[in-house]
Amino acid sequence: MHEKQPSRRASDAPRPPRDRRPAVSTLAASLSRLNPLRLVPSRTSFRYERLPTFELAGGSGASSSGGGGGATLLGFRKFAWLPATAPESPGGSSSLRFGRPDRSFGWPRRLSPSRCRGALVLLVMLLALLGAGGYRRRLRRLEEEERRNHRDPYPWELFPRLNGFYNGIRDLVPFSEYVPEQVAVSVDAPPDFGPKGDEYVDHRDELPLDPVRFDPYPDYGSDEYLQDHFPVKQCFLDREEQIPVPDVYAYPGVPQNMTAPFFGSYRELGLTEDICFDRYGRYGPYGYGYDLDQGGAGVGNESESAGSEKVWEMVGERIDYRGIDWADAQRRCYEKNKARFESGDARDGKVKKLVPRQAYVLRTWAGYQYSEHQILNLRSMVSELALKSGGEYDVHLLVHVKDDSIPIWASEEVYNQTIRESVPEEFWGIATLWSEQLMRTYYPEPFPDNVENHANAPIHAVYRSAHFALQWFAQNHPEYEFFWNWEMDARYNGHYYEFHTEVAKWAAKQPRKGIWERSARFYIPDVHESWANFTELVEEETFTRQEKPVWGPVKFASDAVVETPAANEPPTSYLKDDFAWGVGEQADLIVFNPLFDPARTNWVFRDDVTGYNTSLPEPPRRAAIITLARLSRSLLAAMHDDVFRLRRTMFPEMWPPSCALHHGFKAVAAPHPVFFDRDWAPEHMDRVFNHPRRPHESPFGWGEHNHKGSSFYYNSGFSGALWRRWLGQRQNGEGGRREEEVGSGRLCLRPTLFHPVKREDGAYD
Repeated sequence: MHEKQPSRRASDAPRPPRDRRPAVSTLAASLSRLNPLRLVPSRTSFRYERLPTFELAGGSGASSSGGGGGATLLGFRKFAWLPATAPESPGGSSSLRFGRPDRSFGWPRRLSPSRCRGALVLLVMLLALLGAGGYRRRLRRLEEEERRNHRDPYPWELFPRLNGFYNGIRDLVPFSEYVPEQVAVSVDAPPDFGPKGDEYVDHRDELPLDPVRFDPYPDYGSDEYLQDHFPVKQCFLDREEQIPVPDVYAYPGVPQNMTAPFFGSYRELGLTEDICFDRYGRYGPYGYGYDLDQGGAGVGNESESAGSEKVWEMVGERIDYRGIDWADAQRRCYEKNKARFESGDARDGKVKKLVPRQAYVLRTWAGYQYSEHQILNLRSMVSELALKSGGEYDVHLLVHVKDDSIPIWASEEVYNQTIRESVPEEFWGIATLWSEQLMRTYYPEPFPDNVENHANAPIHAVYRSAHFALQWFAQNHPEYEFFWNWEMDARYNGHYYEFHTEVAKWAAKQPRKGIWERSARFYIPDVHESWANFTELVEEETFTRQEKPVWGPVKFASDAVVETPAANEPPTSYLKDDFAWGVGEQADLIVFNPLFDPARTNWVFRDDVTGYNTSLPEPPRRAAIITLARLSRSLLAAMHDDVFRLRRTMFPEMWPPSCALHHGFKAVAAPHPVFFDRDWAPEHMDRVFNHPRRPHESPFGWGEHNHKGSSFYYNSGFSGALWRRWLGQRQNGEGGRREEEVGSGRLCLRPTLFHPVKREDGAYD
């Protein structure tokens, strides 16, 4: 049993913005502010971590996510995360190089010095007039550019910065002693963050706690498990069965004053809340921390490593990953455990439960650069999801071949050569190729009656119809009950099997009553308290607003019949149901951000709806930003049927939720823990994210800037920066090896789902 986490006190209201001096319009004042070098065009360096403007361009357009993790269209400039206290990086500089003519200047023979002086004065005056005019024009352009780029800070930027993420393994305490940063900073003696000085230098290898093996799997050998299930046979990395699948290691505690999440809950989802993972315990077993010539990944040697030898002692001999064939390992594992999935025969007089198989589909493309860290991530997925579970999952790479001229469907030789050129060798066997040309053949034109194609792209373009390839993949793999749609720029520093298993178990427990209404909101424990209380609050709010709750398949005006499975029809009325329907039923759709109604927002892709009679009102729809999701085979079959028979489709982040809404499938948003880099006042956060007053204030439209400092959203800047700090890299002049060595050590973060992580190649010093 874990002790109850202390509740956090709401932080103070946002600080008012700093006063700004009024602009001075006189030429004298302008000249006094002039930096002459600004008048010279120069190249400037750009850092993703800088925080530039985030403004409307031309007064129109909006920012939104695309099907592959999100993209900004038309409206907003790029906006990237920067810690509140980090200094702005200097702009570029210019140097002027003055040359000397080859010939010396002399007076003309027929001009007297006085005449020359007069001509020179006139020339100087003329040049001065021309230069002054050009200077004034340049100055006006600069001032106009400053006005365009200038903006008032957003309210969330005024909240204090949180630093507890960067407390390291030397600050580890048992969870029973843990006090979240948000509580600690509210007392009279706030914690001291950052480097601690030389007090640690002489004791760098002495850590308060030792790492332990983390094992989230059922006890496959126990009598309790074997009473209902077939035995699970151990799987190995190699054919000779000499290399067992490695374990991963966590620390049994949390760094003192580690920042607590604002959204979601470990406890409610059933995730282990009293541990943290460092980079060596998490990735060391997969090749992190040793060289390529030893079979490792060749990264991690240059980072702070105090105490990591204890991980290696538990791991034993380091695995040589050269020559590992992950597809072959998955196939062998499945064959050894086939009875668990394909036979319901009686054993000992009792029918055994079958385990549903699941496909874990990573969306990638030809030309994608697989970094060493990405390879570590893929190895951990196959090991933890497929091999350690006795074949419960299969990991696949669904590779988009962007060049439609490559006949991947016509030649096995071309197909295999394309895989060899697109995927690292150890993953060749888990790759499946597709192209937009293949999708045009599978789902041929026409696709009429589009409401608005804001992306200005063809219907088969991956940006608008990434789900076509997943539907096609599911049609070709009927052996799987569920399909996880995963993105290459997502990371999870915890254990993959625990996360996906517990999320699925939590979703199965959810009743259908109020499920769409709860899933439309962010769960904020500091405001909503327990999940049971959150359920009651949403129910009360729904009736107070006199909103009609979703109950079974949603009917709408249509000129085509949408067939729904009989099991999706409610067994009783909404009022008569006592939160019983759906309990114990596997969810057909699990997403990781709210299932919101795009019609109530100004989300830019809300009207990318195709195949519905445009003379009728638009159909009801839902969307979830970021396409990370688990979809059932039944839901994918309905999506395929609507596209193939009726030529209906929507934007990728809107199509699976809307299809689930129309057909009455069970859909839910999982309240996983999400962190923020600022100490938001909880009540303010609830109003901003859950109760916007107008459509343009929605956090899924122009209000998406509120996610910039979060650990999970398509446009987050903080997520990638925090991930790289966890890897030991410097960000914005902070972190890195030296700071970790003289400070509290390398980061040890609680299990967190990060998105997006666009790069992992930062500096360590």
